[in-house]
Parts: sequence; C-alpha cells; structure tokens
Amino acid sequence: MYTDDMMILCLRYIVNEQEALETLMDAWLSFFGKIDSFVWRGEGSTKAWLKKIVTNQCLMRLRKKRLPVITPDYMPEHVQSNEDDIIGHLAAKEILELLRQLPDMHRTVFNLCIFEEMPHHEVAALLEMTESTSRSYLFRAREILKKQLLNTRI
Repeated sequence: MYTDDMMILCLRYIVNEQEALETLMDAWLSFFGKIDSFVWRGEGSTKAWLKKIVTNQCLMRLRKKRLPVITPDYMPEHVQSNEDDIIGHLAAKEILELLRQLPDMHRTVFNLCIFEEMPHHEVAALLEMTESTSRSYLFRAREILKKQLLNTRI
C-alpha cells in the first residue's frame, strides 16, 4: 500500500539499503503493534501516522549508531548558482542520491527541517543538540548540496 513511499523515506535517512529495509520492517511491526491506538482523522491520517512511525524508527536506528555531534564553527565560502534550474533538470532518483551522499547527521537534520518541516528547537530536542548546532548542520547540508548540484551540472 505505502511501502514504496516509506522505503524512499527510509532511504532519505539511512544510506545502506539493507539497513533501510530493516528499519522499514521494524516500522511496519511497530505500526501493526500499535494499531489499536490509531485514531482515524480522515483521509491521509493512516499514511501520516505511518510516516511518523517510519521517521521515528529511522531516528532510533541513527541514535543507536551514536552519530557524532559537531559544533557550529564552520563558515563556508559563498556559492553562487542557479539551483532552481539545476534541480528542475534532475530526476527524483538523482536528487535522492545526492541527499544520500550527505553525512549522516547533516542528512538527518536536513530531512527533519526540510521534508518533515520541523523547527530547529524540535530537531534540537529530538537529536539532543542545541538549536545553533541544528542550524549549522542544515546550513552545511545545503552548502554541500549546492556544490553537488554544481558538479552535477558540469
């Protein structure tokens, strides 16, 4: 039903496909194990609930790896480009691959802030870091992606 969408979600957080698949299976087990607590809130509520479970499973797996936390002392050089033109020419699979090349913590913060639309204070609390560190990871992730996009364009 939603397996393909949820696998793509897992792959946004977890680079290794086997680990992503295991995480997805754990999420499905959790989903069915807690199905009695699910409250129907209209169309889309099942997918939203499953998406939250999958995201949490991904974060738990990343926490088990004990990702290193870095300090926000990085000020990269400014990169000028027309990213909108570049992104428009990339397929979803190519964009996913660029995201998967980000370092784990950068990718995690990027996913939570951009795709899950979480504010930095929630990301910071969830990942046990400061808001400024969350902002730094997001900034760095964007800079890395800009450079990757420029290299893709060439």
